[in-house]
Amino acid sequence: MRHLRKTLAAVGAVVVVATTAVVVQGGVGAAEPEVQADQAVAHLHAQVDLPAGVWTSTPLVVTLPWAGTYEIDADVRGRLSGVPSFNSYITARLWNDTTNSAVPESERLVNQIIDRNAGAAGTGSNHTAPISEVVRVDGPTTIRLQAIRVDAEGAATIAQIYSDAAGYTSLRFDRVGP
Repeated sequence: MRHLRKTLAAVGAVVVVATTAVVVQGGVGAAEPEVQADQAVAHLHAQVDLPAGVWTSTPLVVTLPWAGTYEIDADVRGRLSGVPSFNSYITARLWNDTTNSAVPESERLVNQIIDRNAGAAGTGSNHTAPISEVVRVDGPTTIRLQAIRVDAEGAATIAQIYSDAAGYTSLRFDRVGP
């Protein structure tokens, strides 16, 4: 019996030490590194006034976290208003802040008003246009939404990239390949 008690005591001690070692070992490792997303969506939370004839950078950006091939999509809401006679439009594009260059062929007509009526009643509109492009980058890259207002005849009194609960302007990316 005495031998059995010593054996049980020894087994019990081993179990306690092993359990303690496991608990302590479990808490020793470093925290897992933050995983950057392969995809994300950003929304514009402001209205951006567009002066005539100047590409204007908006605060809407996404950062592609690493090298690879990405699909980039934007929904761009443009607001125009004016008093006839005028012909004004808004074009938006994707801008690569990292290389300081436009994303090729990303320009889209967002909104246009052509009003040659003789009356002086104001006119206005809101339109949303999509932009979808595939880009390949060599490392972390910041993509920004830019827009320009063009007054082909007369001048718009309001030209904005707009975003609110009635329709948000957004920018999204999805990594689709290395």
